[in-house]
Amino acid sequence: MAAEAEIEGIDGARVGAWLEANVAGATPPFGYERIAGGRSNLTYAVTDAGGGKWALRRPPLGKALGSAHDMGREHRVVSALGPTPVPVAPIAGYCPDEAVNGAPFYVMEFVEGPILRLRGDAEAFDEAGRGAVGERVVDTLVEIHALSPDGVGLGDLGRKEDYVARQLNRWSRQWVGSKTREVPLVDAVGERLAARIPEQGPATLVHGDYRLDNMILTAAGEVAAVVDWELCTLGDPLADVGLLLVYWAEEGDSLLPLFEPATMAPGFPSRAEVRDRYAERSGRDLAAIDFFVALGYWKLAIILEGVFSRYAKGQYGKPEDGFEEFGRNVDRLAEAADEAVSRLD
Repeated sequence: MAAEAEIEGIDGARVGAWLEANVAGATPPFGYERIAGGRSNLTYAVTDAGGGKWALRRPPLGKALGSAHDMGREHRVVSALGPTPVPVAPIAGYCPDEAVNGAPFYVMEFVEGPILRLRGDAEAFDEAGRGAVGERVVDTLVEIHALSPDGVGLGDLGRKEDYVARQLNRWSRQWVGSKTREVPLVDAVGERLAARIPEQGPATLVHGDYRLDNMILTAAGEVAAVVDWELCTLGDPLADVGLLLVYWAEEGDSLLPLFEPATMAPGFPSRAEVRDRYAERSGRDLAAIDFFVALGYWKLAIILEGVFSRYAKGQYGKPEDGFEEFGRNVDRLAEAADEAVSRLD
């Protein structure tokens, strides 16, 4: 693990002093290691002289857009969920002082366990185990949506009305602020979605980026922690379901050719089974789910454009090989969103 002053995004001396003063049991010297996988806020594993281990979250390097990388907001959400049935990593501390590390950051206890991102990662479980993991992904989402925002102290996290209209406005602004070139289909799909907004039911907590690889599992395949709460707000729970279905790749899919997601491995439930289990366990009507699938593709296109833009600007450090493919995937996702919204006509 890198020494204190050697890793990009961490001021070893200042962060180390803060950890010693603010995190119970943290003993210098500290080591830091960037955890691969995150494409928005940056996550580092932190170890200390006594064998303690934590996870530190901070925004990307450089200037971030609006509330997309608000560490205080993310810290608040994870802290509020700690006492609930929704599994999250326990919070260890929050630093709002940008003088310490150039941006606010927060620290969690490090949750060990497999993260199933790629098809090969799914080999940690047999086919029956993968099926059980898939069911738990759905059941945990039902738990999130069953929480009372007011009851957990997050009733003012966002407006409870007009969620989809606000999402369309927010991500349209995000698109304007992060795009590296013109992609007319992104604008056109946004306009088509705005003309077809379904009626919203009671607002729930919405994770905003709910997928299999945003959770840490136990060796037995239970959900140890749901992570990456930076986009959490209040709104229509079907937005989470639609985006989960977008991410839930099946054998034969070729939308994102950079990798084969874990859900392509044999044993995982199909998209239809995921949808049906959510409907059964939540009791919600999914008649409008195609709208939210289209919204998910459109939103993901904009998110990937932001990732591509930040890579191009060096905000993740030295670009990884193949990062240019993110830009091409934006076009593919815009086409998928266009196809999905056409099913509403």
